[in-house]
Amino acid sequence: MSTADRTGQDIASRPVRMEDVARHAGVALGTVSHVLNHPHKVAPATLEKVRHSIDELGFVPDRRARALAAGTSNVIGFVVVDLSNSFFLDMARGAEQEAQRHGMNVLLANSDVQPEKELVYMHLFNEERVAGILLAPQPTNADDVLQRGRWRSDVVVLNTVPGDPDLCAVTANNELGGYLAARHLIDTGRRSLAFVGGPFSLSPVTDRHRGVERAVAESNGSVRLTTIKTSNVQAADGRKAGRQLAALPANERPDGIVAAADLVALGIVQAFLAERGPRVPEDVSVIGYDNNRAAWDSEISLSTLAQPGEEMGRVATRLLIEEISHPANHEHQRLDLEPTLIVRQSSTRE
Repeated sequence: MSTADRTGQDIASRPVRMEDVARHAGVALGTVSHVLNHPHKVAPATLEKVRHSIDELGFVPDRRARALAAGTSNVIGFVVVDLSNSFFLDMARGAEQEAQRHGMNVLLANSDVQPEKELVYMHLFNEERVAGILLAPQPTNADDVLQRGRWRSDVVVLNTVPGDPDLCAVTANNELGGYLAARHLIDTGRRSLAFVGGPFSLSPVTDRHRGVERAVAESNGSVRLTTIKTSNVQAADGRKAGRQLAALPANERPDGIVAAADLVALGIVQAFLAERGPRVPEDVSVIGYDNNRAAWDSEISLSTLAQPGEEMGRVATRLLIEEISHPANHEHQRLDLEPTLIVRQSSTRE
């Protein structure tokens, strides 16, 4: 026997509404609203009865309609450039933790290093009227994405500084990280360094290179630096550079390598092992960047600079929620968080 509403229309022929749930459970419409939004205000027996009706009728709350009616949403959209990189997974985890503290949820979208997908997801979140948007874009694409839409939601940018001063941004201090990486190699006795990475159109790469240059400059000529540019920061780029370095005569080969990313460092170590080239770390110390989980299982554990991914996600979400909650009093901030040196087997001979 089919279920009909008060007009005699079969409910199965249309989406189930809150009114249908209220009638089925024998409660007021406001009670159903409380069950959905403020369950702590509903008596346990009533709560169970309404939830039973929701399950039996197959009611699905239209959160977008509720957000439009109330002028608010409890959803934050997060567009991430590359979820294959654990740095961005850490960001997402930190964002989710902070959002949940405020009774909100994070909806994650992976643009997979495709600029057009970033724009598609930004438009999607905009149309869905999310409360706000976190954007961790491809750094070279950030301003283009931000300028190609009229975003209804507040936006906070992660991992790059946008040109628009009326936006909050949370970044990691990549120049400091490059400096700490080079300083570590110099302090352990390395005197011929190489920086391996690219492309230099990516600001994190250029910032890390700048930090390495600063550490070398402080040596007053006792340390030299070679730069090997790669097309990307993947393991294949590291293997290619590693083969080039392994082919050099021992007296021309650097004794310390700062890789722009852990995957590059991993590729270098793999190439050295495959080519039976210089020993790591006896002949050449190698240090990466990001503390990427993909590089933890290297045959020789990689020294690295750990980026504060979770903290970046938490801080960015806190700024976004502050802007959503108190737009009149909110002041835009640019926060630069510090990386942490992690020393493992690849850079120490002890």
